[in-house]
Parts: sequence; C-alpha cells; structure tokens
Amino acid sequence: MTDYTDPLPLAQALIRRPSVTPADEGALAVLEQALAALGFACTRLPFGEDAGRPRIENLYARLGGNGENFCFAGHTDVVPVGTGWTVAPFGGEVIGDHLFGRGATDMKGAIAGFVAAVARLLSAEGPGGSISLLITGDEEGRALDGTVRVLDWLKARGERLDACLVGEPTNPRRLGEAIKIGRRGSLNGRLRVLGAQGHTAYPHLADNPLPRLLDMLQSAIKEPLDDGSEHFQPSTVALTSIDVGNGATNVIPGEARAAFNIRFNDRHSGRSLENWLRRKFDAISGGAYELEIEVSGESFLTPPCQLSEAICNAVREVTGLTPELSTSGGTSDARFIKDACPVAEFGLVGQTMHKADERVALADLEALTRIYHHVLRHSPASPC
Repeated sequence: MTDYTDPLPLAQALIRRPSVTPADEGALAVLEQALAALGFACTRLPFGEDAGRPRIENLYARLGGNGENFCFAGHTDVVPVGTGWTVAPFGGEVIGDHLFGRGATDMKGAIAGFVAAVARLLSAEGPGGSISLLITGDEEGRALDGTVRVLDWLKARGERLDACLVGEPTNPRRLGEAIKIGRRGSLNGRLRVLGAQGHTAYPHLADNPLPRLLDMLQSAIKEPLDDGSEHFQPSTVALTSIDVGNGATNVIPGEARAAFNIRFNDRHSGRSLENWLRRKFDAISGGAYELEIEVSGESFLTPPCQLSEAICNAVREVTGLTPELSTSGGTSDARFIKDACPVAEFGLVGQTMHKADERVALADLEALTRIYHHVLRHSPASPC
C-alpha cells in the first residue's frame, strides 16, 4: 500500500497533470485514488454541460458518516503556464530544496499536505468525527460549475459541513504569517457613454462623449469610498480601461467606454455600490450612458472564533509565529462556502503563484502538513 503520509509524491503526481481550467487531465483521478486508499467514499460531480458550458470535474470525498463534518476545500485546476519558465511547468521536479511546477503553491501542494495530514491522523488515532474534501476544477475560471454547484448538491442531499478550511496560499512571504477569515467583495463595471460623431473642426455639430466620461469616472474616484472597518482595509476603485477605438485625429468619437473594478469591504454590498455609481453618474449633466455591473463576490467575514483559533494554535505550534487574521487579497471559493458553514483559509506562501517557475519549499510543504495534522487533531466539535 502506498504511504500517503509524505505529501511530496502526491504533490508531484498532481502537478504532472496539466489541469489548466477547464481541463482536468486526470488530476482528480490521482487524488481520488489516494483518498479511496485511505477509506474515503468518493463521488465525482461533473457539472457545466447541463448548462451548455464546458464540463467541469469536481470531487467530494468523505471519511466517516457520523459526528461533525470538517471539510477541506480546494481546487486542482491551475492558470495557464505563460512564458519565462526555466523548468518543465508540469514536470513536478525537485531542484535543490524546492518543488517546481504550475500549481505547486496554488494549490496542489496544499491538497497533498492535507491528504498527508489525514494519513498521519489515521495511522495514529483516527478521526473523531467526519473529514471531507470538496475539490473543484473551476476555481481559476468562472467558478460557475465548481464549488457552488457541489454545495447545492450537498444541500439537496441533506448533507452539511460544520467547518471548512480552504487551502489557498495565504502567506505573503513566510509560512505562518496570515490566516484569511474573510475576503473583500469584487465589482466589475463597464461604462459606455453615448454621443454623436463629428469633425474636430466643427465640434459644435458633434456631441463629444469623452468629457462626460472623464467627469463620470472622476466622480467615482476623487474621494475614498471609506476608511476601512474593524477587519477590512479601505475599499478601492481602480480604472482598468478607457477606450474610444478611434484611429483618426480629426474625428470626434460617437461613444466612449471605460472599465473599472471596485474591491469593497463589509461596509458595502454589490447592490449598494451599483446604486451609488448610478447616483454619481446621473448627476453628470447631459447625454446618455449605459452601465453594466457584475459582482463576482460579496465581501464576507467569519469573525474570530474557535475555527480560526484552532488554526492559529497549529501555526504557532509548528512555526512559532502568531498569524495575522487577514481579509486582504482577491476572491476565493470561500465566498461560496461561507453560506454553508464557518470558513477560514490557510495555505502556502504565495510569492510565486501564477508566475513562471512556481515553486514551494520542501520544508514549507512538510510544515503545512504538520499544521493541518494539528488542526485535525484539535479542531473543536463546534467550531464557531
């Protein structure tokens, strides 16, 4: 029988599957084989084709049918390779004291660490309740047919999660620096300001949309949205594009477009921000405009509780560091899980995620496994 108490071989096997979203390329089969060997009941859950989208492979695995259900959530899909690699992106090579490969930190290494932690628990005492893994192939994509669909499936079956640890890379520079207990929301806006095309020599015969566009954008960015809250940094508005598609120097364009992103804390919601934007833009006199809003995730917070305390204690025991309870960074699938149960995130150091030569220190992979093992041994019966 394969010894799964060492996270390295499984991490290498997962990295060697080029599972760029939405492709699976056998990554979940590798994980399923390991979990089945440890006694997990595994269920593959493909979604997407029923809605006319690409097929997304997901896996839910559970060990034990009684007691509190402690879940580990993550993803086996990875971002595209890009350029600039000095090693094979899907080689899973150990060079010196690092494991290289796309997904090493985000987040195949963390998945392997959790499986190894479970194997160590089983070899010693066994779980006190139930342990489950919710692994998706759609986290790096649109997140339409991954975690959110598996959660719906669990709810329809009457199966609950009592606490969840997400293995996203949460540490900026050193393992043990930060636990995520929430995330900011993300709103994408697309603004189209309409005018009337004309000749630059006769501006009075045209309606130039550019001054209005600039005034509208300035109204949204000239003052801070807020000064932060107890657990969140201030919200931010970032302009990402301004475009008229005009290649002529003597033509006033008939329309102008802009795009922006708002990362917002728990003092706002997607709806309240849309209302705020429309009030701002309506106040700019003259002309018509169109505004499209997409909210990819609302802000959320799991207040400090026994779940985050258990992770903090494990981090201190293994690394000697006291982690910050953070809400910084982008979105993650925790934004869906927070509706099902208390959730916190802790994983590897994220300095090389999504970059060329993504890698994890072997010492960090072992330390993370020990942290997860400590959490499993000491996780509270009622986490929050």
